[in-house]
Amino acid sequence: MKTFQSFLFSLIIFTTSCKKQDTTNAIQIDGLTDTVEVLRDEVGINHIYAKNQHDLFFAQGYYAAKDRLFQFEIWRRQAKGTVAEILGERELKRDIGTRLFKFRGDMKTEMQQYHPDGEEIITAYTNGVNAYIEEVLQNPELLPITFKALGIKPQKWTPEVVISRHQGLLGNITNELDIGRAVAKLGPEKVKEYYWFHPKEPKLELDPAIDPDLLSDDILELYEAYRTPVKFEPEDILPDYRVEQSLSQNAELKMYPSESDKLWIGSNNWVTSPSLAENGHAYMANDPHRTVAVPSLRYWTHLSAPGWDVIGGGEPEIPGISIGHNQYGAWGLTVFRTDGEDLMVYELNPENLNQYKYKDSWEDMEVINETIPVKNSEAAQVELKYTRHGPVTYIDSLNHVAYAVRCAWMEPGSSPYLASLRMNQAKNWEEFRDACNYSNIPGENMIWADKEGNIGWQAVGIAPVRKNFSGLVPVPGDGRYEWDGYLPIKQKPNDYNPSNGFISTANQNVTPDDYTEWDAIGYMWSDPFRGDRLKEVLGSGEKLTMEDMKALQTDYLSIPARTLVPLLESQTFTDDLLKQAQQGLLDWDFVLDKNSANAAIYVAWERELMNDYFEYFPDAEVQSVISRIQMNKLMQWILRPESKFGDNAMNKRDRYLAGTFASAVKGLSEKFGSDMATWQYGQADYKHVQITHPLGNVVNAELQSKLNTDKLPRGGNQYTPGVTGSNDNQTSGATFRIIVDVNDWNESVGTNSPGQSGDPDSPFYKNLFEDWANDTYFPVYYTRDKIESITVDKDQLVPKQ
Repeated sequence: MKTFQSFLFSLIIFTTSCKKQDTTNAIQIDGLTDTVEVLRDEVGINHIYAKNQHDLFFAQGYYAAKDRLFQFEIWRRQAKGTVAEILGERELKRDIGTRLFKFRGDMKTEMQQYHPDGEEIITAYTNGVNAYIEEVLQNPELLPITFKALGIKPQKWTPEVVISRHQGLLGNITNELDIGRAVAKLGPEKVKEYYWFHPKEPKLELDPAIDPDLLSDDILELYEAYRTPVKFEPEDILPDYRVEQSLSQNAELKMYPSESDKLWIGSNNWVTSPSLAENGHAYMANDPHRTVAVPSLRYWTHLSAPGWDVIGGGEPEIPGISIGHNQYGAWGLTVFRTDGEDLMVYELNPENLNQYKYKDSWEDMEVINETIPVKNSEAAQVELKYTRHGPVTYIDSLNHVAYAVRCAWMEPGSSPYLASLRMNQAKNWEEFRDACNYSNIPGENMIWADKEGNIGWQAVGIAPVRKNFSGLVPVPGDGRYEWDGYLPIKQKPNDYNPSNGFISTANQNVTPDDYTEWDAIGYMWSDPFRGDRLKEVLGSGEKLTMEDMKALQTDYLSIPARTLVPLLESQTFTDDLLKQAQQGLLDWDFVLDKNSANAAIYVAWERELMNDYFEYFPDAEVQSVISRIQMNKLMQWILRPESKFGDNAMNKRDRYLAGTFASAVKGLSEKFGSDMATWQYGQADYKHVQITHPLGNVVNAELQSKLNTDKLPRGGNQYTPGVTGSNDNQTSGATFRIIVDVNDWNESVGTNSPGQSGDPDSPFYKNLFEDWANDTYFPVYYTRDKIESITVDKDQLVPKQ
């Protein structure tokens, strides 16, 4: 078993030299069947070489837990519904929600859905996780400081933790309730005026059986509690580690994406045929966009054993590789909006509130009793109730109404990304597409490029077929609004070797016009700007290089800016500062560069356009239920004012453009002074990134400096391919990136931020942050000789005698 002294020795070796190391650390572990070799490279990627499948995934679990132990423990508690055990009564509703939405089907069936050897793989993985947890429990000096600050220790895993759905991109149920409330107040046509529904027009009428006045209740409280990130308070921290009150008041760093970011959060990906590249190679590029966090959501690993040789990234708590390549091809993913949730509304029996009306009779709810431990309180006894459609989130006993969430992701095989295990062994497009047929959650655009020069796209995700309703408003659960099964995944949109030589997706609607299965396609998609920019560059006719691929992943050209700024030319300003700002934008290249003052002006104006729309076109009734308009919808109104603004539409539009521009410039001058040269976009008081650990605001100053990153400048925003979100402090976007040269694996590159490890005492905790913030990539080597050339640490895992 590796001792604390050997860990320190490895740390000293790394920090004094990043050259190849010849020393091998021998580690005895109970649970292995044979020797496993692990090479750690200079950026922190573990390359695992095993002699059999069991040991490969055992070692993956062991090293992932070793790097991300605190992240693993919080994940485990979220998955099991035991957060209140360490944080008290304020987290009780989260734990109730977690248990309410727990997968309760047959575990063998569940695990075998992900891979023919799914049970063996997932069990081996959890046993590896537990082997490292046991090592820490036996050697308390290995416990990361984050555990010490909370006064807790890690606990063992089971396969049920791995298959939890709690952190997945699951569906649209909160949007469904919001739209239902809006329809209840405004009517369907008014709602369609403000939402951007496409490519088809949805049915939004509420069924007469639903009382619209009751939709304002907190119907999804348990669902939302179950889905939110865990937030820590100063009182959770032991006194020796706790933040001072004065620091606590000043430490409210923005840690999570804004509400507006949820409209676009997703990813970019593309594959290109050899004909488009200068070197005649195929390429695959992917940069998934999620919350920017420390530790990162993504984790790089290389898995090599008979039948397996795959490298890339995924969520560390899940075995296999979600995004990456094997020796045959490369794959990536972005969100393909798929509606796998519906809010069902039931009439209850006034004589028995555990019975609901289904067709012409009363049916009993299933009731499960659970005990939930609560810190500093007695354990809570809770009743979890279910209808034939799913978990009951709210009962209105006064009006005899209940609400349940029907979840397609409750079906076996619906844990996010685990179906990647099948993809990891695909040898060609057909095998990859067959593997996609098992990928229920999330709804994704899976792309593929192989050594033979083939490229392909398959939309995946479990998609209910709705014959008589849209899924965008609540519906009665009385049997009149049932799903007509699920669309077979391979019947979702797909393409193979298109004539233009590339496939690109960026969460916009990519459903072909001639597609026929519209009953299983959603109506809400991200703005098209990132996707349009990808097509513009990839379809330019220029021969592309690896440098072009990097530039596109980190591209900060704003299509909204290129569209809106020319409209300023016809505006007349008398103020000198406004005229200077106006001319600056008219001469600008529309790139949201961190060093650009013009970028700063434009972003301030874009925000004013978005945030102040109702100041110029007030509608109190609409504002009460619709707080934000999607950018593409707003631009449609601006470019075609007569379609929205009625009489004198052009004058009203121009007053809006000029007024918001003046407000933006005034705000910048008040913040930075009248010298426009000091208004550069990427600065500490404007666009930047500082990643805050979940404990980063509630621990003392010394620990804060260790847990949180520095503050560095950024460019871009939520509408550029190089996504940095809508907050001044970047809280969402791509930390993990990968670009694969399919015909030369060793030329592949990647990023991750802030580092591979979640232990603040590890040299791999923040080592990648600065390069990532500066849009710099590291090499991702695949062959053994190349990997050994950058190895900084070698382990040999040996079965314990």
